[in-house]
Amino acid sequence: MFYKTLLVPCLFLFLGVASSNSELEVYFPLFFKLYKNGTVEKLDKGVPKIPASLDPKTGIQSKDTELGARLYAPKAVNQRAPLVIYFHGGGFSVGSPASLWVHRYLNSLVARANVFALSADYRLAPENPLPAAYEDASAVLRWVAKHAVGSGPEPWLKDPRVDFNRVYLAGEGAGANIVHNLAMQSGLEKFPRFNIVGLILIHPYFLLEKPTKSLLAVNEQERNNITKLWSYVCPSGNGLKDTRVNPILNPSLSILASKKVLVCLAEKDPLIDAERKYGEALRQRGSKKVEFFLTKGKGHVFHMTKPNSKKASEMLDRVTSFMSV
Repeated sequence: MFYKTLLVPCLFLFLGVASSNSELEVYFPLFFKLYKNGTVEKLDKGVPKIPASLDPKTGIQSKDTELGARLYAPKAVNQRAPLVIYFHGGGFSVGSPASLWVHRYLNSLVARANVFALSADYRLAPENPLPAAYEDASAVLRWVAKHAVGSGPEPWLKDPRVDFNRVYLAGEGAGANIVHNLAMQSGLEKFPRFNIVGLILIHPYFLLEKPTKSLLAVNEQERNNITKLWSYVCPSGNGLKDTRVNPILNPSLSILASKKVLVCLAEKDPLIDAERKYGEALRQRGSKKVEFFLTKGKGHVFHMTKPNSKKASEMLDRVTSFMSV
């Protein structure tokens, strides 16, 4: 089953709707409870928060910025290295750069790939429904881009080894959805000396209007809850016709900021069919070079809870190789 081993907030969790005489309106385990009076109770309090520090396992140093983002620098790089701008997942409603799983993954990514990285923070739903997260992502990108022309305030991004001509946008789950939408916007907005050369979407949260085979493979309650999440984090949208969650309906995919895209898939992810169709649409209508990486036998964002597994290491290797060519 999709949820049996999932211990980290991901995008799909059982939805409990309260009875008419209860104060509770809706319940997403590990995400939030929404009460009828509008009160929101977040359920990720048990997820450890890790301060920026020198990671003893990888030797990677991190620091927090004025923007709430967290920066990571590789140990020993004597030449210019790419910059990864990363967006965490968590159903648009939980998570932060300080979350254990996010911080741990960024340390591993920077150590393995020898890149600089910025882990972005953004406002969370349902208190701050979409497009708040998209707006914050855009603000992060503009802030980073200022450093490419020497006008930004962050010393680490003024390091001459940071190659702003090789910028990658990356994320998992909801974060991968943010990456796509940010890249669509960035395709219309150019920054001097700043070039987005690749997108890395790990198990992205995309939906189609009709249930796919992979969605139909799970029980009805689970299937409905996967799709209903969108209406709670984006109540002002156009449902499953909204191109921000159903990008294959967008006729303008060719404006996507990067020509090179890596889509990581998990065989047991109920969204795998929608993710495949997204990549195929980018190839056919967006004229993009799309690469797929499939992990067999695993589910949505498995690598966040099993970072030391062989499958997680293989996916990290693929992400690293994508940035090395």
